[in-house]
Amino acid sequence: MNSSHDNYKKKLKEAGYKLTPQRIAIINVISENKGKHLSTEEIYDIVKQRNPEMGLATVYRTLQLLDELEVVSSLNLEDGCVRYELYCHTGEHNHHHLICSNCGAVIEVEGDLLEELEKKIEMEYDFKIMDHKVKFYGLCRNCKNLV
Repeated sequence: MNSSHDNYKKKLKEAGYKLTPQRIAIINVISENKGKHLSTEEIYDIVKQRNPEMGLATVYRTLQLLDELEVVSSLNLEDGCVRYELYCHTGEHNHHHLICSNCGAVIEVEGDLLEELEKKIEMEYDFKIMDHKVKFYGLCRNCKNLV
């Protein structure tokens, strides 16, 4: 078992859960598809190729648990489809997302673009910001050129 699995196992164990083969399979699929923001159904389709006995309900339940335990992070694009990626445990904010309103492409923006704004808000409102999620909607390079 690699060190990232050890981290997930520890996180699950602390919450009273085991790192089962089903959970490992789902974590592996998300990890292997970094940056793709897979939906539950897409994760299921990939997992099913490797583990034909795994059902869609198991994938849904596992993703919900892994999201609650901050092993994976859910991304709701308000299009009726939740997507998943591994949770960032660096102590920094997760990255931001650019979402194409035309084709649905999701592009990651690395780095925290809002540090100065956060500092200003914390000082002005005496509020400690722990995290934020930012989604920008617009047209990707390909769709922009079609307009």
